[in-house]
Amino acid sequence: MRYVPTLVCALSLSVGLAGQAQPPAPLQRLLQAELSRIPAKAGIYVKHLKTGETASVLPDEKFNSASVIKIPVLVMAYQMAEKSTLDLTARVTIAKGDKRGGSGVMRYHDVGLQPTLRDVMMQMIITSDNTATDIAIAKVGGVPAVNAWLQTNGYAPALKLNGTILEVFRNRYMLADPKASALTAEDVYGLGAGDLSYGTSPRAFLESIQSGMQKPEVQAENVRRLNEDPGSWLGEITPAGVGRMLEAIETGKLTSAASADEMSRVFRWQQSGARRLPHFITVPVGHKTGDFAPAVANDVGIIYTRSGPVVVSFLLNAIREPYAEAEDRMGHVARVIVEYFDGRP
Repeated sequence: MRYVPTLVCALSLSVGLAGQAQPPAPLQRLLQAELSRIPAKAGIYVKHLKTGETASVLPDEKFNSASVIKIPVLVMAYQMAEKSTLDLTARVTIAKGDKRGGSGVMRYHDVGLQPTLRDVMMQMIITSDNTATDIAIAKVGGVPAVNAWLQTNGYAPALKLNGTILEVFRNRYMLADPKASALTAEDVYGLGAGDLSYGTSPRAFLESIQSGMQKPEVQAENVRRLNEDPGSWLGEITPAGVGRMLEAIETGKLTSAASADEMSRVFRWQQSGARRLPHFITVPVGHKTGDFAPAVANDVGIIYTRSGPVVVSFLLNAIREPYAEAEDRMGHVARVIVEYFDGRP
């Protein structure tokens, strides 16, 4: 554990009593120093759930959420299950038009796969499965329902779901050709997977979009939007807003204890982001990543330090270095946080 000399505490108190601004607390200074060295827009929120000690950098700044915004969809599903308005044991049939590109494993299974809705929710988190995500969003009522839930539960405007995975991917193809707004779900998946035979639109149309996406100016505009255009993002979040939700999940304030325990296990089963929060630490981590290379790398979750659970909401946008190096920096900061609370091993 940390040791702060009594003299330092007394001096800080005297400065505060004199009406002058007190220096940042040790954890705050530590985070500010670490994040100032990262070539990106970097925000973080940290809270020790036993002691209440909290520190942050850009806590209320809006960031591109990438897949982190999938967390409230999970919570909604478990709340609805407790109210018997959603059956997590029900089977869902994956149709051809349900497949989504990007992260996940369900896209690789045969059409007709019938996972339970609980399995769909789990894959949305542990592999950030995009096929599962759009199914989950639909099952909880769609994008408007998610945002209404965020508003009702006090998480808006800090958290917002802007659209579905399908809409986000289709909008990217519209950079190559505005007519891409007419692409079917099968078209969008086929373009992302590099299998144009999967689509339903004329082959020449799909090939023209595929070619257009390779133009340097289109690729540059895509990166600019990832950094600057919230309308093109899957969602918008703040470090503190996500941190508050993680705390509420961990402490059972949003669901029953049984549902909270199940969601906590799902986060600990995370299959992505091994080079982020968990990279350089030996204590358990339950977390959810968010990726849009080369610009966005997020990781949020609970680090179970020896001194107690610690919420860490770490967001990197507008990354200006190799993606893997940005991930390593996240792991380094996580180690610094653990050593701050637990001491060096």
